[in-house]
Parts: sequence; structure tokens; C-alpha cells
Amino acid sequence: MSPEVSDTIEVKEEVVSDTSAELSSEAATSDLADLTADLQRLQAEYVNYRKRVERDRALAHDVTIASVLYELLPILDDIERARDHSELEGGFKSVADKLVAVVTKLDLEKFGEVGTDFDPKIHEALMHSTSPDVEKPTATAILQSGYKYKSRVLRPARVAVTDPE
Repeated sequence: MSPEVSDTIEVKEEVVSDTSAELSSEAATSDLADLTADLQRLQAEYVNYRKRVERDRALAHDVTIASVLYELLPILDDIERARDHSELEGGFKSVADKLVAVVTKLDLEKFGEVGTDFDPKIHEALMHSTSPDVEKPTATAILQSGYKYKSRVLRPARVAVTDPE
């Protein structure tokens, strides 16, 4: 082989090796970018999963507390009736006060007042009458108090409604 041909072959081999090194470097950079993108996606999925689990756990907690409070409503009604008739005395008064304090601490809210506007979302009308004294449907008597836990109505207030004539 002539020296000119061998020099040309060597130059071409250098060009090929430089080109393959560049391609190999680009492939490595591409692979690294792909792996980095996959890792970021997996991290985002994990963060979203943790948020969803925490949200579901909090919701399950609230539902459980609401169901227990719902079961206690008849007992609270009995305590209220006993208080209204002055039959709440002695040790039972202490127990009743503690029970009311516990459910209040758990965010159970009693609602339903005479004179408030009738709202079918939170009131259940059991009686109806008309009067010139009111301008819009009004709860004129509370037959049974309503209860809310956080923003959820556990039981609507049972009321007598008076409409304008």
C-alpha cells in the first residue's frame, strides 16, 4: 500500500472514531435525559399518590366521626328534653355536660333558631301556617334541633314554617 493511501485511511479512521465518539456522547446524553425525565415523572406520581392517600385518610376519618356523632343524636335529644323539663340533676347532669362538651369539641354544631328564614337544605318542615307578620317563609317553631358536623348536615332541624298570606 502506498503511503498516501495509508495516510488517507488513517485520517478516515480518525474521522470515523471522532464521529462515533460524538454519537456515543449524544446517545449517553439522550439516555441521561430520558432517565432524568422518568425519575421526575415517578417522583411526581409518588407525591400525587401520597397526597391522595392523605386526602382519603382524612375523608375516612371525617366519615367515621360523623357516623358516631349521628348515632349520638338521640341521646343528645334526650338530654335536651330532660334539661327543658328540669329533670337533669345530680350525677347525670355531670355526665350529660361532659357528653355535650365532647361532641362540641368534635365540631358537632347544633342549629335551628326561631325566626330564621326557612331553608329546605337545613330545615325539614313538619307544620305549615300563614301569617301577615312574616314577609317570607320563616321557621316559627323548632320542633327538633338540627346538627352539623363541619359543613355536613347530619340531621336537618325539624321546624314549623309560617308563610306570608
